[in-house]
Amino acid sequence: MATEALAAATPRDNVSLMQYCRTYAEFARMGFVDTLAYRLRYYTGIVTYFIYVSVYYFIWKAIFAHSSRIEGFDFSQILTYVSVGWIIRSFYFNNIDQDLANQVTEGTLVMNLIKPVHLESAMIAQALGQSVFRLALLTVPTAIALLLVYPVRRPASTLHFAVFFVSVVFSFFIVAGINFAVGTLAIRLKSILGLLRAKYFLLELFSGLLLPISFFPAPLQKLLALLPFQYISYVPVLLYLGKINGRGIIRALGAQFLWVVAMLALGDWMWRWSSRKITIQGG
Repeated sequence: MATEALAAATPRDNVSLMQYCRTYAEFARMGFVDTLAYRLRYYTGIVTYFIYVSVYYFIWKAIFAHSSRIEGFDFSQILTYVSVGWIIRSFYFNNIDQDLANQVTEGTLVMNLIKPVHLESAMIAQALGQSVFRLALLTVPTAIALLLVYPVRRPASTLHFAVFFVSVVFSFFIVAGINFAVGTLAIRLKSILGLLRAKYFLLELFSGLLLPISFFPAPLQKLLALLPFQYISYVPVLLYLGKINGRGIIRALGAQFLWVVAMLALGDWMWRWSSRKITIQGG
């Protein structure tokens, strides 16, 4: 069964690029349409994200009452950092790991195994469709609400905004690759609820969402420089603020793209490794 599942998970060599793209574009469309059923969730999400930023606003306001600059950030910059960080999180966030874990426990994974598609590509495409939906119904409204209430800075320049946008798209694929890799562990571990909770917290901490990485101890900064997490939130927001310039932009986007490839490859390898011992439960 593992061999058959593995074969089914590999795209056919004779399928043209156009047909391949059309197939996964359909998965993206399905993700977009399925999310329409949960529109109310995103209305409340706007309020939730606004509250998150508001809490950080008062915390940082109290901290900067005793100093004009901390680790290269003034109050205006740190407020923008926090606001933009939560805004882009509403786009790159996805539940691929939880969805895959649910498919394992509910026994519905078998339905994906019999499809002649690459499972990782299919799930990421579906998550991308959901993110595009959230972009319109959650990300943009949240950005507008924050811009109207708080003095959030505009992008440093048109160039910085353009590379920021590209970087955020890369962030989505890094998170998607990590989540798929984690989700495959459900095949062998059966229940990964505790792992998902730990991953959720560590990802937000080490990505720089909760606190700029430049605030971390120097040894931890050096360690995180060798890992992909800073490219999820920290680097995109620095690009937005104009704290990365010139060749640094090329190096940042280049490194981020390499991590995209590495995380997607890791997810694919984890799937191949985990799918050797699939046990279907439930349904």
